[in-house]
Amino acid sequence: MKRRDFIQKTVAGSALLTVGGLSLSSFAPIDKKHITILHTNDVHSHIDPFPATDAKNPNMGGVSRRASLIESIRKENPNVLLLDAGDIFQGTPYFNYYGGELEFKLMSMLKYDLATMGNHDFDNGIDGFYSQLHNAKFDFVSANYDFKNTVLDGIVKPYKIFVKDGIKIGVFGLGVELDGLVDKKNYKETVYNDPISVSQEMTRILKTQEKCDLIICLSHIGYAYKNDPNKVSDLKLAAATRDIDLIIGGHTHTFLDKPTIVKNLDGIDTLVNQVGCYGINLGRIDFYFDTDKNKSHSGRTIVV
Repeated sequence: MKRRDFIQKTVAGSALLTVGGLSLSSFAPIDKKHITILHTNDVHSHIDPFPATDAKNPNMGGVSRRASLIESIRKENPNVLLLDAGDIFQGTPYFNYYGGELEFKLMSMLKYDLATMGNHDFDNGIDGFYSQLHNAKFDFVSANYDFKNTVLDGIVKPYKIFVKDGIKIGVFGLGVELDGLVDKKNYKETVYNDPISVSQEMTRILKTQEKCDLIICLSHIGYAYKNDPNKVSDLKLAAATRDIDLIIGGHTHTFLDKPTIVKNLDGIDTLVNQVGCYGINLGRIDFYFDTDKNKSHSGRTIVV
């Protein structure tokens, strides 16, 4: 090759490698932290898969299959939180016979990190729930149930904080109005407080005082109510609050393929997700944090 041609090609190549005055190192991938949130709701004591002959959910669900999925995801990313949005109890003879012992033991084997309470978790009474808690190697949170005059006082906390790969995650719980839904003798002196006002206080604490990078609400108040538009739901909660990044819902058995995005009071996206019922699906939300802790996300439902 002639010396002149060599120089011209070299200069042209160098120009491509320094577009806009940037060197190749400027295009190096940004180091992002990756947090995976896995979640269930309204499992209702469904331990076994549905039989192949079932009309609606043939050969779907089952705790052992869910365990395999969760294990494979944890191998892919160690920074996982596994959460449940309530109604763990009631729905199969397992609950009638064991009173919640089996459900809590299996969830502990799956290494659930946290759960909130649904209305059916009171089906053996608040004392029955309390009697099974020693089988749960995970905590329960509920911010709008005041348990101060019950056996759960000081045991079920409003929120819990986790730290995964340097990311501080605050998770608080919400429960549905129990009056008219659960027999008074089952929930006793439990006091229900408005979810929206409680959430506003929770997010203030978690964002301002605790300095959380990610705020999650574990909700059992229901996704939406078409026939009762004034009733508080996850969609209404998302729009009426600020600083909640993700609402993991339950109660209405709503099947979503991916999270619904709702603009909060500040016009910022809040994700709302729910994965139906009976352990048929496992929810997965992935959050990515850059070096300034700015967030991006992706979400999907995994069929079990």
